[in-house]
Parts: sequence; C-alpha cells; structure tokens
Amino acid sequence: MKHEKCEYCDGVVEQAVRRVPFRYKKETIYVDNVPVRVCRRCGEIYYEAEVYKKLEKIAANRTQIKSKVTFPLADYRMADTQ
Repeated sequence: MKHEKCEYCDGVVEQAVRRVPFRYKKETIYVDNVPVRVCRRCGEIYYEAEVYKKLEKIAANRTQIKSKVTFPLADYRMADTQ
C-alpha cells in the first residue's frame, strides 16, 4: 500500500477527523468533526474539495452558529516579566 506524502515535508499523510480553524472573510471559525488528511510529521492539513466547499458554506452562514467557545489567551512576552 502506497502512502500519500506531504508536499511540504515528505511525511506520511493519513485520514483523520479533527477540529479545524477555518478563515473566511477576515474571520476565523472553528469547526468540529471535519474529515481531513493530515501529515504525521508536520501537521499540515489537506481538505478534499467537497469538504472545503462545505466549510465555506458553514462559514458563510456563521450567524447561525449556536456554540461559542472561550479560552485563556496568553501573550508570549509574558514569560519575560515573570
């Protein structure tokens, strides 16, 4: 069985289901349970065309998204002050 290779690092690319950030019109949304192909070595994510089109559709209708997630956000420079 021949494995697909990552176009960036030559690592092995495998099927997965992930939460992915998706940028659309200067906004980023996160979408859960997205079927992707991901490089085991560098983590680069690849989408099938049909999946990408569905992500665009979700993002275009982002006002209908019901879930919101908040998380702590640190600044890297914070480490220099402690």
